[in-house]
Amino acid sequence: MEVYEKSLAALNELFDKDCCFVLATSNGNCPSQRVVDTYCSEGIFWIVTHALSNKVKDIKVNPNVSLCNNFHIFSGKAYYAGHPLAAENKEIRQKLIHEFEPWYFAHNNEEDENMCYVKIELEEGFFHKDGTGYKVSFTKKEAKEFPFSPQIEMTNVN
Repeated sequence: MEVYEKSLAALNELFDKDCCFVLATSNGNCPSQRVVDTYCSEGIFWIVTHALSNKVKDIKVNPNVSLCNNFHIFSGKAYYAGHPLAAENKEIRQKLIHEFEPWYFAHNNEEDENMCYVKIELEEGFFHKDGTGYKVSFTKKEAKEFPFSPQIEMTNVN
């Protein structure tokens, strides 16, 4: 298996479920971060949110975003993907309901016209699984793999 395909398999194993990430956006010269629940399907991260939230407002102005959690770092373009009941969201809606089942309907009102999905199309990323790190260019469909342990050495800290 080529390294890029191997990295995609690891990506799916790690993030094809409800995962919390820090999402970074910016509006003008002001960065913002917030913790969001995400679900990754076929290399695209999905977020369930509200169209009037600051994160969606930021994304509409500047689609460049990054995601970070547990030494996993991604950058890409985020897009307002519309209301969950829109025809084009039928397939992803079923996946999101399944993955976010414990809280999807408790925290979301699909009768609200401003409920929406955001999709993040990955461009670059670093992630690790089972002692292997992957540095991936999703746009070039290239990946490098190398030994990686997420340990932080705390010696010589003043």
